[in-house]
Amino acid sequence: MAPKNPPPLVTGVSPKEGPPGTRITIRGEHFGDDPRDLIGLKICGMDCLLSAEWKSSSKIIARTGPGKGKGDIIPITRYGGKGSCTVGFRGYFLQTGPLQESAVWIDESQTVRPNLDHGRPTAAMTAKEEEDPLGILDEGDKAKLSEEELLDLFQDASGSMSLENFSPGWYLMEHHQNASFEDLKAGLNYMKRKASQRSEGPITIVRSNLTSILDCLESLSAMYEKYTEDDIRGNCMNSYAVLLMQAKSCADGLFQEVLGRKDKADSTRNALSVLQKFRFLFHLPLNIQRNIQKGDYNMVINDYEKAKNLFADTEIKVFKKVFREVEWRIANFRDMLYKRLKDPQNTLDEQKKLIRYLVSLEYKGDPAWECLDNQQKWLIELLDDCKDDHIEEEKNSIQESLAQSQSSNQWKPIGRVNKSPTKSGLSRESSFSSLSSADHQASWKFKTPQKVLFIEDITDIMLQHFPDYWRLGQSYFTREKTEKGVKIDTSKHGKMKQMMAEVITLFANYVRAAFLPESLENLPDVEREKLGVWPTSAKQEHVSGSWLPTCVRNIRNCANTLSALDSHGDSSMIVLNELAFDMRTNCMFTLLKQAISDVKCLHTKETWVVETDDESGGTTQLPALFENIVNETVQHLHEVVVMNRAPEPEIFSQRPIQKEATVLCSQLLQAFSVCMEQLVFTPPLQKTEAKPNVKITLGQLDVELDQHEDSIPSLDKRLIIMLSNCSHTQFVVVPRIIENLTKHGYVEMEKALKAAQHTYSDLDSRLFTSYIEQKSDPILGVMEHNMYKGSFSWKTWKNTTEVRNYLKEIIMSLIEVHAEVYSISPKFVMRVMKKITEAVSEELSRLIECVQDFNAGGAIQARLELEALQNTVRIYSTPHVQACFKAAFDCIPELSDEGKEVVSKLLDKFRSRMKIQLMCFQQEMFTSTVKKANLTDSLC
Repeated sequence: MAPKNPPPLVTGVSPKEGPPGTRITIRGEHFGDDPRDLIGLKICGMDCLLSAEWKSSSKIIARTGPGKGKGDIIPITRYGGKGSCTVGFRGYFLQTGPLQESAVWIDESQTVRPNLDHGRPTAAMTAKEEEDPLGILDEGDKAKLSEEELLDLFQDASGSMSLENFSPGWYLMEHHQNASFEDLKAGLNYMKRKASQRSEGPITIVRSNLTSILDCLESLSAMYEKYTEDDIRGNCMNSYAVLLMQAKSCADGLFQEVLGRKDKADSTRNALSVLQKFRFLFHLPLNIQRNIQKGDYNMVINDYEKAKNLFADTEIKVFKKVFREVEWRIANFRDMLYKRLKDPQNTLDEQKKLIRYLVSLEYKGDPAWECLDNQQKWLIELLDDCKDDHIEEEKNSIQESLAQSQSSNQWKPIGRVNKSPTKSGLSRESSFSSLSSADHQASWKFKTPQKVLFIEDITDIMLQHFPDYWRLGQSYFTREKTEKGVKIDTSKHGKMKQMMAEVITLFANYVRAAFLPESLENLPDVEREKLGVWPTSAKQEHVSGSWLPTCVRNIRNCANTLSALDSHGDSSMIVLNELAFDMRTNCMFTLLKQAISDVKCLHTKETWVVETDDESGGTTQLPALFENIVNETVQHLHEVVVMNRAPEPEIFSQRPIQKEATVLCSQLLQAFSVCMEQLVFTPPLQKTEAKPNVKITLGQLDVELDQHEDSIPSLDKRLIIMLSNCSHTQFVVVPRIIENLTKHGYVEMEKALKAAQHTYSDLDSRLFTSYIEQKSDPILGVMEHNMYKGSFSWKTWKNTTEVRNYLKEIIMSLIEVHAEVYSISPKFVMRVMKKITEAVSEELSRLIECVQDFNAGGAIQARLELEALQNTVRIYSTPHVQACFKAAFDCIPELSDEGKEVVSKLLDKFRSRMKIQLMCFQQEMFTSTVKKANLTDSLC
């Protein structure tokens, strides 16, 4: 993962140099937000993280390691990566003097002269050489080089002749910078002579005094011979020895007490010196206990490593005893760390620290692998508990709802009618026996399902714990790069992947068991039961579509977050992606099916209130409700299901899913036709029932009030209203829906559009035919009866004075149809009136053709009525209407000029008296209506 913050930068250090173990203060910026962000610190190339103490984002305190020379200070943070520095630190080693304390063995061969005179005390060493080894003086005016400049010239070197890294060049530049080359050559010769004298001194003394030494030996030999000659008894030498021993015993007796006190003081002094010199070891048990209590585990480990390096192989009894106590405390400390590591509630950083501590303490097993195994078992246990708890809650909820429904079905007394007048003088019936059960049913309906809560909880578990488990597993195989001496068993890669896959597969199967049980049909029954069997109720077998998007959103977020952990596309993550894809597909199909069901139930929401506008004519709210349902479903599906994220596959990439989605979209578009047809022919019964009047009492008067709830219109009005809705849906709503579906990625919408257009065309044809029958049948059914009313006969009719009433009734019926259609949808006027005009003209033609004979008066009356009707419905004339009128005129005998004049006068009289009625059939009023009708006819 790329760093999120700027890399750390060191801008200051204090002090700038020192020996190993120097406490330094590092200042800079971007050192992290808390101590856990600091994951590395190198000073002069040495790892000093264990001694580092994070103070703030700009300050760190640490102790230097055994680094030599000048080097950089490089901090490493979790989110900033490897840092840089603008300053450096110089590390050097101090020479330990004979009187300085040290916890390690110091080689004093170069700094302390060997004591050749064992019987005399050692002379004190001087701090530096008494004389210059070259025997020359540095006289000159040139300034000497500083120590920093010399360090830059001679890195990892020193000018002290007592150190191993002694550099002659450093010494010459420091002490004899102004000396000439000749002086240096003279100094070299001087140093050679001094060295020769030190090596040949004893031999020269013997050579120069050889005669004196031989004379001394001869004198001692002669003295021994003389003593032997004078010794009469032969034990003179023994007597001298006895006398000397007696003198020594006397001297010892005189100074025994003094010498004893001296020895005791020397012993005490030596013991105190040992305690002082090795106080680190003797104080270590107590320091370990204190540091453990303070939580400074790094200090405990560092002290233990130091003590182990110094005293692990010691033969001194007291050191062994103390070190055994240290080992015992470290063993307890190791056990405590292991117990803490077994706690699954630890954070990832805490687990890594505990593992690093145990590895540093040489834990016998593999703490990192044991922690991974323990974490996997704990995760599986969490998933199992989550599944079991929610299944149990689901069972309890179903049982509770069944018990409450049974109790609500038990017999209850009917609420009595309250006849007493109220404060305002009104009396009404009251019955509240069903309120409690209704409230309970409503609360049950809007209660969050257990499966939804289950998805929220189980995804929270995975998002909260699995990423740390994954990172811990990855760090197990990468720690060898940062931890020296740690050998990683690479054969466990496969086992690690298997452990990860077990957790992810279990999570996916638990979700499938709850939402996609059909996808687990191939599993054995035993394994299927382990995944849990969710109880079902008669009310609701599955989670409703309103909750599925929430579940899909949680699953997709979980799958995308966990998939981002693995950049190589491991097979275990494929299981998550397949689960998310199946959940998206199931959600899409469920929401589309629910939308189909909702559209089919729209007939219950019809109010029969017609709203008219210039674009769509008269329609009710149903087409808008239908379009809203579809668009809301599409938008919801686009946000939750269809819209893809980076690693997710296209939901329509698979042909079966694409085909099923197209079929469901087509069914959704056609579902509204079922609703409209049902509203026309089988409207809801509760709407048609007559509502009783409400009786109220006002003082002493009883008043009946009609309820103002709108009833369902008659069949003919329902037909024309739904005919308008159907046309608006076919030519406006459905194309807009198709455009919206195509914009959101749905494929093969052309097929769905064709199927929907065909369905709505068939519905339009059925509704139109039914409406024409409803309106034409009453007119045609009374035409013949009214034509021959009053014993009218075409043979005997003599007095023709005006158009008869039956024809006026036909015209009034046409006006009534015209008004009804125009009030709802003006664009259907022309289409409807043409069909009814054809039916009327066809029936009238039939009646005229059936007449056997006409007299002169009958012929005048027939032509008058035919021309009156023909002129009235001229704007609705069609070829069929013209043919019918022509056939009728052909059956009427030719009129004389006088008869034609009578017909003309009577037609003028008819137009004058029916002027207002005939305005409905004028061309000027229907110019816009005709245009709309022609457009509708062309589309049909």
